[in-house]
Amino acid sequence: MIHSPVTCTLSSPEKTANLATLIATALRPGDCILLEGPIGAGKTHFARHLIQSLLHVPEDVPSPTFTLVQTYDVPSGELWHADLYRLTSLDEIEELGLIEAFETAICLVEWPDRLAELSPSNALHLRLELDLDDADTRKLTFTWSDAKWQPLIDRTTYD
Repeated sequence: MIHSPVTCTLSSPEKTANLATLIATALRPGDCILLEGPIGAGKTHFARHLIQSLLHVPEDVPSPTFTLVQTYDVPSGELWHADLYRLTSLDEIEELGLIEAFETAICLVEWPDRLAELSPSNALHLRLELDLDDADTRKLTFTWSDAKWQPLIDRTTYD
């Protein structure tokens, strides 16, 4: 069952980072966050803060735009951060090993539309949208079908 989308407003980059940190506390291996939105909406900013909040030793968290995937060892296991923007076929996604990672790692995927039918059904979708009136503000919409996300959504009221 797909739950009704929940939308909130993030009025600053700091609010976006704080939400990412809050969401990070709930993630376990096998969880997948699909980060949607146009270029410049804050997908990588969100992912960077989520990842950094899970690391024992701070390290640089670059965008995986050119490497396609960056992996990190976090206390609960492995975390994969993927940027699928440059991919053009499902074969390329399978070659990355991302499908297996969906089962064993925490996965953050930017440009998840490239996954098509390979998209995990238990994923939490986060759609970031720009606010044309305020460059620092983002509209965030949560969409999910797996009931495991409901307690997290209930804790993330930002409006």
